[in-house]
Amino acid sequence: MSVIKVYCYSKCGTCRKAIKWLAERDISFEEKAIRETPPSPSELKLALQTEGSLRKLLNTSSQDYRELGLKDKLDGLTQKEVFSLLQQNGNLVKRPFVVANGKAWAGFDPDKWAALLS
Repeated sequence: MSVIKVYCYSKCGTCRKAIKWLAERDISFEEKAIRETPPSPSELKLALQTEGSLRKLLNTSSQDYRELGLKDKLDGLTQKEVFSLLQQNGNLVKRPFVVANGKAWAGFDPDKWAALLS
């Protein structure tokens, strides 16, 4: 199994749950601060393949998302423009964001994680 990268934010409750879930299963991983080091364009592209939608890569509940009016603008943006926004502002990336086994995905769903990490 390749190194599992988990991009998260220390004050995010969902991120803490995900980290605890990994620890309880004795799954080793590399933790990255999502705000300071957002996922790379190639990692975002992998996640888009896994998730099937740009919207699923975005933290739609973030203040930054609302301030930028992305709810109304997203459909008019290209993939490159969305990836650029996510690279400039890690707060816009849905978290936790995971890269493992040649795949990437956003958000914490224990069943999905179990399937993707097996």
